[in-house]
Amino acid sequence: MTSQTDRDDRCNRCNRCNRYWGQYVETLRDGQAPPSRYLESFSFGFTPEDATEISELVLAGTKSATGSVLWSYEADGKPIPQPGDHWIVTDGEDLPVCIIQTTDVAILPFDEVPETYAVEGGEGDRTLATWRPMYWQYIVSECERIGRKPDPKAPLVMERFAVVYREPFGVGPPSAR
Repeated sequence: MTSQTDRDDRCNRCNRCNRYWGQYVETLRDGQAPPSRYLESFSFGFTPEDATEISELVLAGTKSATGSVLWSYEADGKPIPQPGDHWIVTDGEDLPVCIIQTTDVAILPFDEVPETYAVEGGEGDRTLATWRPMYWQYIVSECERIGRKPDPKAPLVMERFAVVYREPFGVGPPSAR
C-alpha cells in the first residue's frame, strides 16, 4: 500500500522534473525542435548516497554508459530505451541534476559485457573485475523484485548516453522557474 507521503513525494519529484524539462526546452535555439518529452526521471545506484555520487560522475563525463536488466523492462511493461530517448537524472535528494540522451543501445548477456562498458560506466576503478560483482548485485536485486532467477546469461540493456543539459535546477529563463 502506498502512503499519502509516498504519493506526495512522487508528485513533488514529478513537478520538479517537469519544471526542469521546461527549463531545458526554453534553452533550445529558435528553430531547434524540442524533444517531445522525457521518458522518465531516475537516479543511479541503490541508495541516496549512490545517486548523488553517480550523478556527479555523469556530470563530470566520467560515466557515459549504464546497463539494466531486460527482464525488468518486460515485467514493468516499459519500452526498451532507444537512441534519441531523453531521461532526467536526479540526485540522492530527488533533485534533477541533468538531462541525458541515449546514443546507443545493445542487448548483451551479463557474462559477455565487454570491458568498454566498465570503463564508460565510470564507477569504481572502471575495470570489468569491479564492474561484474557490482552489476551482479544489481541483477540479483532486480530478479528478486520481479520474481526471476538470477542468471549469468541475464540479458542486459546496455546504453551509452550523452549529457545534453546540465544547468542547476531552477536556473534558466524566468518562465522555467
